Amino acid sequence: MAEVGKGVNAGKLASNVQKRITRAQEKVLQKLGKADETKDTAFEEEVAKFNKQLADGSKLQKDFKAYLAAVKTMHECSKRLHDCLAEMYDPEWFGKEEVDSIAEDTDLLWQDFHQNLVDNALISMDTYLAQFPDIKARIAKRERKLVDFDSARHHFTSIQKSKKKDEAKIAKAEEDLGRAQKVFEEINYDLQEELPTLWNSRVGLYVNTFQSVAGLEEKFHRDMGKLNLNLSDIMTKLDEQRLNEAPTVTNGSSDAELPPSVLYKVKAIHDYGATDSDELDLKAGDIVLVLAFANPDEQDDGWLMGVKESHWLQNKNLLAKGVFPENFTQKL
Repeated sequence: MAEVGKGVNAGKLASNVQKRITRAQEKVLQKLGKADETKDTAFEEEVAKFNKQLADGSKLQKDFKAYLAAVKTMHECSKRLHDCLAEMYDPEWFGKEEVDSIAEDTDLLWQDFHQNLVDNALISMDTYLAQFPDIKARIAKRERKLVDFDSARHHFTSIQKSKKKDEAKIAKAEEDLGRAQKVFEEINYDLQEELPTLWNSRVGLYVNTFQSVAGLEEKFHRDMGKLNLNLSDIMTKLDEQRLNEAPTVTNGSSDAELPPSVLYKVKAIHDYGATDSDELDLKAGDIVLVLAFANPDEQDDGWLMGVKESHWLQNKNLLAKGVFPENFTQKL
């Protein structure tokens, strides 16, 4: 049995080698113009569209996977950022539990976003592209079978034109031609049916992909926006807590030590860069002793006159006075 198997395999190998030689000879003759070649312009156009469709789909898949990788990277960076905030956030600060909860919800939101992109876009894209290798292989096979058909057709014609008629050879050549034509036409018919349908299916892929991405991005950013708004509100209240708990006595100076011309003290809550020589330059945290204007008519709405407490403590005078915006400070 083993010897029989070897013989069958050897015979099949020899047959395949002979087919390749015959095809090679046929293609050489066609290129030299010594043998006509069966052409199908419409099918060649379908193949060109197939190749373009495959290239476009592969590029879309590659770019989408890069997009997914970027989403994953953003998720990791976001998680590290929120973990950093959670570690630095003192337990007695306002909204500690809410900050931890926002970090957890943000992490879950990123996870869901990435997984939904995979489920709703990547999987269908992979399924779509999985069709192409088999069809590409059958297109290549059709080309080989077309060469076989042309070769059988030329061989049959050659034998028919031979001066010495050999009916057995003619019958054998005709039989080979019929077999080659049948094999070619079967694969050709299937591809003629499939390629236009496949070409039209690309629209569905693009619609599904970009509708899914657009919808998932919109929902993700909407939900993330709510979490960010909550976090921003907590930070605002934390800043208010800080200002409310700030001490009203700085560097050992008490109200009893201040000159009687001082009306009250304020604390700068924002930096302010002086834009004129009569203005004070302030840094957040500076304490300012508020003074009355020598001429009340010179006071503009929203502006105060004062001198930095640090200057008073060092020099015990109020000469370095200037104006500053009231809304950059908080009264102590």
